[in-house]
Amino acid sequence: MGKRIAIVGSNFAGLTAAVELKKRLGKEHEVVVLSRTDEFLFNPSLIWVPFGLREKKDVTFPLAPIFEKYGIPFQHAAVTAIDLAGRQVVTANGTTAYDFLVIATGPKLNFTAIPGLGPHEGYTQSIMNWEGAALARTAFEKFLEAPGPVIVGAVQGAACFGAGYEFLFNMAYQLDKHGLTKKAPLTWLTAEPFLAHFGIGGFGAGTKMTETFFGRNGIEAITNATVREVRPGEVLLEDGRKLPFAYAMLVPSFLGVDAVRSCKDITTPAGFVKVDAHYRTEAYPEVYAAGVAVAMDPPGKTPVPCGVPKTGYLSEEMAKVVVHNIVATIRGEPLVALPPASIDAKCVLDAGNGGIVMLGDHFLGPRKREWLIPGPEAHWAKLAFEKYFLATRRRGRV
Repeated sequence: MGKRIAIVGSNFAGLTAAVELKKRLGKEHEVVVLSRTDEFLFNPSLIWVPFGLREKKDVTFPLAPIFEKYGIPFQHAAVTAIDLAGRQVVTANGTTAYDFLVIATGPKLNFTAIPGLGPHEGYTQSIMNWEGAALARTAFEKFLEAPGPVIVGAVQGAACFGAGYEFLFNMAYQLDKHGLTKKAPLTWLTAEPFLAHFGIGGFGAGTKMTETFFGRNGIEAITNATVREVRPGEVLLEDGRKLPFAYAMLVPSFLGVDAVRSCKDITTPAGFVKVDAHYRTEAYPEVYAAGVAVAMDPPGKTPVPCGVPKTGYLSEEMAKVVVHNIVATIRGEPLVALPPASIDAKCVLDAGNGGIVMLGDHFLGPRKREWLIPGPEAHWAKLAFEKYFLATRRRGRV
């Protein structure tokens, strides 16, 4: 008898899981996707949007044609509840029963954790989704008319430090291009205990390289920072310091999306899914998770809480393990175990006209091998990968 696999979410982990499952299971089993968005978003390119270097059409594509190509039913509807005991996913369109569930929802941006944080009800910009990046562009255009101090960083509990650094370095590049380096002093404000900690305990000589870059570009760094409040034109730190700004972009902490966070049996207090090395939940072995939705413990305690980043590459690798194990369970074959910390690291950190390629045998330490390749080739590598990734995914190749 055929099984139904429901996938909640449709970006890096969700799209990969859906297409790979359908290709491996064929018509005998059904794969269904439910998602609040009907477009794929290539998040790594959002760092360029505020500077007018990308439009929405450059970094998104419609999902429905891909799912139709593979015969995958697609519901463009936000999931409002998950009935784990009853094996049902609930949306405004009704309920979908499942034999296996893959949670690949991504995060909810936790702007409300800090008063005044965020572009909608606060005073800082964001590059964590398209809407935020578009607002950040409008704000940057206004900033050019009245430049002043710039603050870029990641608040306590944040996990996406890499994107913050990329935006910082691109901001430094843009300020130099516009001749605003002296008029717009640049500050990096971060919960990290040291530069290039990234929420993963550091990476090789990354700290030394970052310190050199900061010194060369006159960037001030404030580490171990706890933000108490953001006011118009001012960031107030827990230690009483007040930092003025004409433009600020601060990465927020993440939560699990509401429907997932309500599933207390399988989630952390923040709403991320607790899984084993097979990406299954203990209480409900038919429920899997991949991508940002997965709970990951920091590699070590830090004075100010830092989350663990989950890149697009990491999300896709998790999804591939999920696919293998669902197929193996259906066919009575052995499962594979590959915890997130053991997945290899592949990352390109862009800096406008340069950057760093980061490669390692493990995402989290200790690592036996790690390589850092600085230079303009990193910028070109990111551009090339963007073109390759979007060209293949638009054709449904994962």
